[in-house]
Amino acid sequence: MSALKYYFDLMSQPSRAVYVFLKITKIPFEPYAVALRKGEHRTDDFKQNFNKFQKVPFIHHGDFKLAESIAIVRYLSKQYKDNVPDYLYPSGAKEQAKVDEFLEWQHLNIRLHCAQYFWYKWLIPNITQSPPDDDKIERLESAMLGSISDFEDLFLSQGHKYVVGNTLTVADIFAACELEQPRIAGYDVCQNRPKLKSWLDSVKKDCDPFFAEANVFVDKFAKKTLAAKM
Repeated sequence: MSALKYYFDLMSQPSRAVYVFLKITKIPFEPYAVALRKGEHRTDDFKQNFNKFQKVPFIHHGDFKLAESIAIVRYLSKQYKDNVPDYLYPSGAKEQAKVDEFLEWQHLNIRLHCAQYFWYKWLIPNITQSPPDDDKIERLESAMLGSISDFEDLFLSQGHKYVVGNTLTVADIFAACELEQPRIAGYDVCQNRPKLKSWLDSVKKDCDPFFAEANVFVDKFAKKTLAAKM
């Protein structure tokens, strides 16, 4: 089988999720870091020869090219089915559908709202060297908190330990990576949410040490943001 090349930036939430998935499953891959902050994805060469969407993550598997994190996980689960434990991305139709249900839901919920808060509170102000718009941040924070409450109510209040049942799945990995992103902007989503904290701690433990590896830059910038407040 051709070598799997994985292109990613660990500042990207879905990049981190796929990275953790690859590490847990021990799927062999060649890592290629793409520095989004340097605009490496914005060139014509990148668009023509690497990824037409000009985003990360994406893979090259021989002459096959694929973008979009969830599509990548689904593809790898079929191509490397001996590596992927059934609990992580189930092969059964009903069990897989419940994981997919969350993966489809999260796009316009915790992913959208946590990302927007991060962009406008931290990323854009750091790029433009201008302060964030307080009114806008207040609205984005409210939307983010609402989506997190929905996540708790819809997926963590069903009498089981994880998003789908009592075992870790890729749904938990994707959710955890999204919910870590606001820490860079100085917001701890687990604040006053013991149920969410218990779940996130369990995901981190189950993914140890790969979750910590994937979040090394999140931790680095979160510490800088915290220090700047003091």
